[in-house]
Amino acid sequence: MARGQQKIQSQQKNAKKAAEKKKSQGADQKSAAKAALVHTCPVCRTQMPDPKTFKQHFESKHPKSPMPPELADVQA
Repeated sequence: MARGQQKIQSQQKNAKKAAEKKKSQGADQKSAAKAALVHTCPVCRTQMPDPKTFKQHFESKHPKSPMPPELADVQA
């Protein structure tokens, strides 16, 4: 019956390791995604990852507002 107890302990140990690995991996992805948002809309403060997306956002959400100078030469 000793093997049954060892099996249970091994499963618990592996489950704990998997949970720690999943937790640390989730935090890395979250911080990486947040770091990728480098452009901020001056009107609504929404963050975007690249200038093309930023320009599309600005043209669709804020058509009456003047275009920021950093978006003047971006090709959408």
